[in-house]
Amino acid sequence: MTLQEKLRADLKQAMKSSDDTRKSLIRLVLAGVKNTEIDKGAPIDDSGVIDVISREVKRHRESIAEFGKGNRHDLVAKEEAELTILLEYLPPQLSREEIAEAARKVIEQVGARGPGDKGKVMSQLMPQLKGKGEGREINEVVSELLASS
Repeated sequence: MTLQEKLRADLKQAMKSSDDTRKSLIRLVLAGVKNTEIDKGAPIDDSGVIDVISREVKRHRESIAEFGKGNRHDLVAKEEAELTILLEYLPPQLSREEIAEAARKVIEQVGARGPGDKGKVMSQLMPQLKGKGEGREINEVVSELLASS
């Protein structure tokens, strides 16, 4: 079962169980998938769907931070509930240590010597960790490792 099929099945289940939060969130993701397909002019695979979900996860995390600054705890709770649902559709998230381990392997493979080689490392590492970690955190880990080498 592809990720899109799973989303559609979960949408049907959410509609049957009157789970409005899950229903609206899955519709949002499916609309993002459809828009991406229209932009590309071709159907997207699970990797493309993961990209759409990752963008939504990032947007929700940013919203949580902003609503927290504005003391809007009601909106923070809503965004956190939606974030929890989104994370169900992504691969398990890697810990900082696991990201560092993968980054060390890539640094060794490409022969990176310092911060100037960050582009080489990131271009190899990001496809490997797609959907498994937040880009900002991966970037921080690579920067730290290259600064210390």
